[in-house]
Amino acid sequence: MSDVTFQAIAMVVYFAAMVAIGWWAYGRNESLDDYMLAGRGLGPFVTALSAGASDMSGWLLMGLPGALYVSGLVEGWIAVGLTVGALLNWMLVAPRLRTYTEVAANSITIPSFLDNRLHDSRHLLRWASGVIILVFFTFYVSSGMVSGGTFFESSFGLDYRLGLVLVAAITVLYTLVGGFLAVSYTDLVQGLMMVAALVAVPVTGVIHLGGLGATVDAVTAVDPAYWEVVGPTTSAIGILSSLAWGLGYFGQPHIIVRFMALRSPKEAVSGAAIGISWMLFAVLGAAATAVVGVAVYQQDKGRLDNPETVFIELGKMLFHPLVAGLMLAAILAAIMSTVASQLLVTSSALIEDLYQQVLKTEVPQRRLVTYSRLSVLGIALVAAAMAWSPSDTILKLVAFAWAGFGASFGPTVILSLYWRRLTATGAVAGMVAGAVVVMLWGNLDGGVFDLYEILPGFLANLTVAVGVSLLGRPHEDVAAEFDAAVAATR
Repeated sequence: MSDVTFQAIAMVVYFAAMVAIGWWAYGRNESLDDYMLAGRGLGPFVTALSAGASDMSGWLLMGLPGALYVSGLVEGWIAVGLTVGALLNWMLVAPRLRTYTEVAANSITIPSFLDNRLHDSRHLLRWASGVIILVFFTFYVSSGMVSGGTFFESSFGLDYRLGLVLVAAITVLYTLVGGFLAVSYTDLVQGLMMVAALVAVPVTGVIHLGGLGATVDAVTAVDPAYWEVVGPTTSAIGILSSLAWGLGYFGQPHIIVRFMALRSPKEAVSGAAIGISWMLFAVLGAAATAVVGVAVYQQDKGRLDNPETVFIELGKMLFHPLVAGLMLAAILAAIMSTVASQLLVTSSALIEDLYQQVLKTEVPQRRLVTYSRLSVLGIALVAAAMAWSPSDTILKLVAFAWAGFGASFGPTVILSLYWRRLTATGAVAGMVAGAVVVMLWGNLDGGVFDLYEILPGFLANLTVAVGVSLLGRPHEDVAAEFDAAVAATR
């Protein structure tokens, strides 16, 4: 059999496994709470790997290795910022969010939590949150589909758009059928695949090159400055921008919603240990993949046209075609896990936070599940249309969406969990300020505007939310609920 046949077999096995998990989860979704949050019954291992897999996407296996391949370890500041941010997210947000979402009327989405937590009688928080989720997640899902199309184009020589359709169709199928439970367990499998591949590729690559010393010498021969973490072209703004990626974790709905599904707040401790261990293996593996790629390919400048395919090309070169196919499936795992999570959160914003607010009548749970499935399909079609003719790199698309969520939701989530004086008006004003600053700042260049837009957006949200809240007074029931949530977290 040809190499492509072996790789295609691995792809088919992977796709079949994902659909099987979706079908297994199908009969376990009796209510909207089951479909959107798996009945709050996930253990720390599944939660941690699901959060990690839904977080990293194609950026981990394509965007980050590509950036490090081109520019050297100076691009590694992003990985440092993300690792620190992920750790703080588990420590500060996970346990209290798990408790507070139950105290606040058993909220099953981030917008509904903010609405219930602050007793927003006008439901402006739900509207603002829902619109922000729809706007930025459409870009985020689109970036995943761009990754999928690029993957199939680079790996099998297929048409970019055919690859996009394949990834979108399989992801939508198991998400639509199985809901949050299916997404979480497919994330578990995908997370294990991703970290295994990111360890295997660089280790095998170093052996292929003749050892660690030979690899270092080969990279140094190509670019002596490759190992510098602060190079001659590095600026303080550049390093600060990279580290600021870590702020985004506090406001990513598709990641922090996993914390809400934990069986208990105490399991956040073990979840943090598992999640951060997974992340360290993943980001170090991605960096090592880029290093091996430099040693193997950059000596021949014409061999690797697209830097974001360095993991793909190394996998195909170093392994048997069937194993290489499984390596390639790991990239699909990264892409599809994130897209699935984002589709589900966007669907929840449409149905739980916008549709029910408009209708304002009791709707049967099974009908809400059906509507949620239809919205998953609709959102996927819009994102696919946007990805049909991509104009930006994967990293740029992810950076914009990451900043949008981090700046609009991050400070609001932290303040809602740790500051009893936050008001609904302050939260809405802050969220809007953060989103607007990200959109405006991201379209300006030069000088201070080269700073990653998440930082000014985050600070704008924080400043406006605190300032406006101090001018008003929170709802009379907020203090008692805040104390109950704090007590239950201990």
